[in-house]
Amino acid sequence: MSILKNRHEILFLYEVVNANPNGDPMDENRPRYDDETGKIFVRDARIKRTIRDTLQEMGEEIFIREERKEDGTLKKKEDLANEYGGNILERCIDIRLFGGTFALKTGKTEKRGKTEKSENLEPFSLTGPVQFAYGTSLHRVKILEVQGTSVLPSSDEKGKGKKQGTMMFDYRVAYALIGVYGVANQKTAKETNLTDEDFEKMLKALWIGHRGGSVLITGSKLGHKSLLLLDIVHTEDSLDLIGSLDRYVKIKLNAEINDEEAIRSPKDYILDISELGEKVKALKGRNRLEKVRYILDEDLRVEPSIEKAFEGINLEKLEF
Repeated sequence: MSILKNRHEILFLYEVVNANPNGDPMDENRPRYDDETGKIFVRDARIKRTIRDTLQEMGEEIFIREERKEDGTLKKKEDLANEYGGNILERCIDIRLFGGTFALKTGKTEKRGKTEKSENLEPFSLTGPVQFAYGTSLHRVKILEVQGTSVLPSSDEKGKGKKQGTMMFDYRVAYALIGVYGVANQKTAKETNLTDEDFEKMLKALWIGHRGGSVLITGSKLGHKSLLLLDIVHTEDSLDLIGSLDRYVKIKLNAEINDEEAIRSPKDYILDISELGEKVKALKGRNRLEKVRYILDEDLRVEPSIEKAFEGINLEKLEF
């Protein structure tokens, strides 16, 4: 298996229907919302979590996971790191992809004060070659606020039982087309031993994880669907970037839809990829492009077609 030799730029689009793609625990778990633009956003950590969990379903070993001790308490990163010893990179695909920061026990002790001793911890930090920006909706989004009650009553502050269920609010987005931009750096890949095979597994996990993988089959997450994945493959010597690929695709509403918040399905719009095509052709003009790989859901209408937008470029279909 060869170390990742090419630089890659990724554009991933997925839809969210009547679901909450990334709730904010500090704001009653509401979708993360930009008041200025009316758009929602999804943290990169949420994207990576979906990839990690899907990779685990695919049979890969991941490091950042939930694991408990015999007493039921959660293990810390340092606990897991020391179980692996020096084999973290060899065994854990998510660290090869995304890097990590934690501390390793050295086996030595150091004095603190006159008598107290503690185990010496050596910091371990690697920048992952694969990184994602925050995902952002390509349009203004309608936030739904639904009031309900729980069936079973709970105890109050004094420990007394309540006679009825608790009132609750549930927050969803009616519809959102979310664009995610990512980069894989072939130079940093040498530091984590990321292979081309690892990268292919990551792309597959990104696509199928948002398309029916069991990691998103929960009450608030059901409603995700992958619609487009583009892998812009640079030449081996490229140190170039187009950057923020999601900025170069635009939604064009159907004639009967006069408000972005009224979008409810891909039937309500066409995705204009003409500007993205020009950016990729400019990369080819700088002799920094090897090929473009893609997978497109049949429900997403793009204009111009993939073949037309990337005319004259080596195109390769992905199949997952």
